[in-house]
Amino acid sequence: MQFYGLYFLGMTLTTDLKWVGFEQVHCIKTTGNGLKTSSGGRRKSFKMGNWIINHGLTYFILVVWMAINIFLFVWFYFLYDLGDRFFYTRHLLGSALAWARAPAAVLNFNCLLILLPVCRNLLSLVRGSFVCCGRTMRKQLDKNISFHKLVAYMIVLMTAVHIIAHLLNVERYYNSWHGEYDALSMALSRLNDSGNTTYLNPIRSTTTTPNLLLFTTIAGITGVIITLALILMITSSMEFIRRSYFEVFWFTHHLFIVFFAGLVIHGAGRIVRGQTNSNPPYNITFCKDHIEDWGKKKMCPVPQFAGGFPQTWMWVIGPMVLYVCERLLRFIRYIQAVKYRKIVIRPSKVLELQLVKNGFKMDVGQYVFLNCPAISQLEWHPFTMTSAPEEDFFSVHIRSVGDWTQKLISIVEQLPEGAQGPKMGVDGPFGTASEDVFDYEVAMLVGAGIGVTPFASILKSIWYKFKDSNPELRTRKIYFYWLCRETHAFEWFADLLQVLEREMEERGMGNFLTYKLYLTGWDQSHATHVMVHADADTDVVTGLKQKTNYGRPNWDKEFEQVCKENPTSVVGTFLCGPVVLATVLSKKCVKYTDVDPRKTKFYFNKENF
Repeated sequence: MQFYGLYFLGMTLTTDLKWVGFEQVHCIKTTGNGLKTSSGGRRKSFKMGNWIINHGLTYFILVVWMAINIFLFVWFYFLYDLGDRFFYTRHLLGSALAWARAPAAVLNFNCLLILLPVCRNLLSLVRGSFVCCGRTMRKQLDKNISFHKLVAYMIVLMTAVHIIAHLLNVERYYNSWHGEYDALSMALSRLNDSGNTTYLNPIRSTTTTPNLLLFTTIAGITGVIITLALILMITSSMEFIRRSYFEVFWFTHHLFIVFFAGLVIHGAGRIVRGQTNSNPPYNITFCKDHIEDWGKKKMCPVPQFAGGFPQTWMWVIGPMVLYVCERLLRFIRYIQAVKYRKIVIRPSKVLELQLVKNGFKMDVGQYVFLNCPAISQLEWHPFTMTSAPEEDFFSVHIRSVGDWTQKLISIVEQLPEGAQGPKMGVDGPFGTASEDVFDYEVAMLVGAGIGVTPFASILKSIWYKFKDSNPELRTRKIYFYWLCRETHAFEWFADLLQVLEREMEERGMGNFLTYKLYLTGWDQSHATHVMVHADADTDVVTGLKQKTNYGRPNWDKEFEQVCKENPTSVVGTFLCGPVVLATVLSKKCVKYTDVDPRKTKFYFNKENF
């Protein structure tokens, strides 16, 4: 049984035990004109200025990307729909010609972009090396996977339009050869071409059918292969398959190699052809109506046609080279030796690995990709590091979710005491949004379940910085929120919070870290146990002085408190958790950001893998 607020009839709880509902009701006051306004009424939700501060650059980039797509589509549409070179081709194919070629131009542009967001080392280089890459721009780099998906959607849409238009083109070619249209179409299809190089209609005999054209030409065969590869990649990328059958997603996604190979070859078929220049210039206005004069009058030579030079490879060669370099760097990192410093299996089925690798340097909140050849030679999975840069090792906490993690935990459980774990390949580290946490005066850290891992690294680093009296620490206040469904999830992290709690008190800096833990699922026996120990000095779940809250945070109340305590600060809000929670926090950041530059501003950052 779960509770989302305390509405127990006839039950009184002590003030030490906190029960928090999903959303607490705002205090309502009445103005002089009788209208009701909330206590936060002085801020209008979703002001344009607030929205621009948090999302302006993101949407500007999207508008530029969409504008380039629209420009390419329109430009090439009219090039083929109005250009004299394609007059006869257009007569044969109709408007389907432009509808086939315009999406192809958009596909070239998006196939140029699709690999860049997944070049992790390139993004880390941009994030960490260039002075010009400021905080706002780094936020865009954290949305690389979202942009990758958006580009993929555009590729799917343009591929569908391109395929439908070309299917219509093949039918028109076939019908024109068999004389089902006008005399001009028949004449263009039956042009004498002994060298088989200057034709317009690719159907060159009565035995050629649309299906034969589809499966015997370079354009047709590669088109089928590209389409099948794309369908498999897109369908296996659905959330359900990616979460439950990651191996299926991983293997099918590597069909991108087939996709790009087919893409580069596809244009070599030159199936869409335009008229070549002649001397003197060809008089289309006269010649199109005087077929019988072709080759007899100087102004009407027999029209000749040629396919355009393949251009797709010029669009994608750069990203393909970058990606090959990316994979080579990953391979070099893979073969570097990794040693186990410590292996701990927590009661909550969370595996902690402490690893050591020569030359490995990390920053807070970063993540690595792990590969265990004993499970799979090819699979790599991302995990946020929970260690601090100040430590001489790096650690990850792995929850048992999915086949790969379950197999890894099973292997570790069977190891003899003190033995080294299975061979492990490590790629990284790579930067994330949490890497920027110390760039803010005030930070709100929100973790859900195992999503607390990047904040473990941050809080550990803070502990070391205080221990060493590091003067470079700019952050003066941290609010930490952790939401968990079960009590066992708190176990591995509670020790760190206890150390921090004690350290802050000893240094007289108890106000530096404010943390709140929320348990979102429990049963009646647990509720009874909590009530019995309600007067204890420490929490019955975590052993901390800060008592666990039950339910979910009232985010309006939390943001109002942060605004009140930091009236002139820039606040970085960091989340590692589900999309639903990200949507809520993003809206709250917009709502509580003041357009006055002298007052509180919230910047939302989310972990993306």
